[in-house]
Amino acid sequence: MEDRLQKILARAGYGSRRSCEELIRQGRVAVNGRVAQLGQKADPDCDRITVDGKPVETDVPRVYVAVHKPRGVLSDEGDGLGRVPQARDLIPLDGHLFPVGRLDLRSEGLLLFTNDGKLAYRLTHPRYEHEKEYRVLVQGHPDEEVLEKWRQGVFLGGRRTAPAEVTVLRREGDYTWLQVVLREGRKRQIRRVAAMLGFPVHRLIRVRIGPLRMGDLEPGQWRRLDGAEVKALRSAARARRRR
Repeated sequence: MEDRLQKILARAGYGSRRSCEELIRQGRVAVNGRVAQLGQKADPDCDRITVDGKPVETDVPRVYVAVHKPRGVLSDEGDGLGRVPQARDLIPLDGHLFPVGRLDLRSEGLLLFTNDGKLAYRLTHPRYEHEKEYRVLVQGHPDEEVLEKWRQGVFLGGRRTAPAEVTVLRREGDYTWLQVVLREGRKRQIRRVAAMLGFPVHRLIRVRIGPLRMGDLEPGQWRRLDGAEVKALRSAARARRRR
């Protein structure tokens, strides 16, 4: 039965539908020997689909892995030249696994790797508004007025950020640890907002994605998700936040 190529590739573990669309745009996908076009359909049971010349296997068991990404490690493939360590290299498993969302090079904490494209799409698409929780060490001691501005939202690039949960955890000398919970994920959002408010980020650690918590994973460590965690993620992925 024919389906859109990006959906076939996502089911086969090549990333979310959006990232699979990018593979097609880059000319890396072919159907029966011909370079595929965005919007094209194919039948995985009858057509020969390849990515970078390698056949696509559509009947692949689903894998779900939590990783504690250290600082200085890339979430994704970067420029593909291997000049910076990648989080995927921390997982000694074969097959296509991709990160659900990203953390910038200087940030640390929880990454979810999977080959479940449908789950990845729902966990990362902005309209589903899944929570992400961070521990953030900022320079200085923000007062309640500053924190309330952050909670209510500030303008970044001409658009106000969504309301956030921001709580003081403790002070360490000239620094303050904050707990920040977001339901959106603009590029380097926490760092940009904190700097705008006058309290630059010194350290940023993600500890939760939706119902999934990092737990006691040390930097560089990984683990497979257990059945209850996978079930909770799938349930969260199906539930769209009500406005």
